[in-house]
Amino acid sequence: MPRSARAAVAAVALLVLGACTVVTPGAADPTLGDLRGRTLHVIATWSGAEQDNFRAVLDEFERRTHATVQYTSGGTDLAVLLNSQIAGGRPPHIAFIPQPGVVAELARRGVLVPLRGAAADAVRRNYSQTWQDLGTVDGQLYGLYFKVANKSVIWYRADAFEEAGVTPPSTWDDLLEVSRTLVEAGITPMATGGADGWVLTDWFENAYLRIAGPERYDALARHEIPWTDPTVVQTLTLLADYWRTPRYVYGGAAGAAQATFTQAVAEVFGSRPSCAMLFEGDFVAAEIHALDRVTVGEDARFFPWPSIGGSPSAVVVAGDQAVALRDTPETHALMTFLASPEAAQIMASRGGFLSVNRNLDPAYYPDDTTRALAAAVTDAPLLRFDLSDLTPQAFGGGTSAHMWVLLQNFLADGMSPVEVAQRLEDAASRDFKDNG
Repeated sequence: MPRSARAAVAAVALLVLGACTVVTPGAADPTLGDLRGRTLHVIATWSGAEQDNFRAVLDEFERRTHATVQYTSGGTDLAVLLNSQIAGGRPPHIAFIPQPGVVAELARRGVLVPLRGAAADAVRRNYSQTWQDLGTVDGQLYGLYFKVANKSVIWYRADAFEEAGVTPPSTWDDLLEVSRTLVEAGITPMATGGADGWVLTDWFENAYLRIAGPERYDALARHEIPWTDPTVVQTLTLLADYWRTPRYVYGGAAGAAQATFTQAVAEVFGSRPSCAMLFEGDFVAAEIHALDRVTVGEDARFFPWPSIGGSPSAVVVAGDQAVALRDTPETHALMTFLASPEAAQIMASRGGFLSVNRNLDPAYYPDDTTRALAAAVTDAPLLRFDLSDLTPQAFGGGTSAHMWVLLQNFLADGMSPVEVAQRLEDAASRDFKDNG
């Protein structure tokens, strides 16, 4: 059966499943319970199209349980909003938190409610041990990863590659050769949205995982080795050599530090493109979809982050982890539903979403590109979570976090790799100590 037909059948199956769940207008899903009269409060970072898509999931939960769900977008200030609500004694029932380090902090403060019963069973049934472990703090399951991101993707403009006569590289040396050839063809190779510090942390993490390997990656995330370690300096040197090579990065290093992520997308895939490539995650596809005359999978394609020094295939991931903050029947019911393939199906069919729910049929994804991005996460032989998100919030978890700011300074100001490594170590020493 063609994929388009499979997707159509899958969409019909979801409607049939929903229709069969409620036998009569007054009935509720027996698995989730009748929650009429109860209201849940949910917060996450999502806004715009992502919020609309997630609202469809909440609408389905409301239909099945007769509960009311109120959603608030915290945007980039989610941690501030959440801490304010906790301090005021009115935490949300459920929060979606991008940083495992923040989840661990809240769990050890006794703020979170462990998953149990049907919710815990659903997580164990639908998620691999790797993702269960990522939702576990000190041996206790607290969270489930509803939405994830593949952050080891380099997007490229197909016509630019064709004009220069190059093909997607598989190694770092190949990437350097492709970049040189693009420059010779009069095309700027790379757009870098350095004004958003998280873009630069993603550059570092992908390079570091391949240069240092998974064990040192884990050790650095826990600050068990210093940021002055030779592998850190080697990684920063590799990045500096690329960023500072004339004409490799749009606007030069200083200009790249002023461009936002969305501006970088437009520099590659906008109506007047100026670059051939852009490094960032699968979610770039959602930004591309909003542009005129650009089709993901045709005009806009991707290749995995290249191997460095013979390193094996690897994927850096991020994700929004749902955690419970109120111990109520409606909280556990919604966590149970979020862990189900049915909830993932609703988001997957709308695009701009990857799931690691192993019982989600890939046919629900809207196109082959999304299926390939999802498979790269699901099937990765070596997978690590975003390193900055594993660290204390002051170091790696937000706009003013030290890792974000120092890498922005490194890009813009021409600091030496040794100097920025020392500054990173100084900040980590303070931040990890303050975090206990």
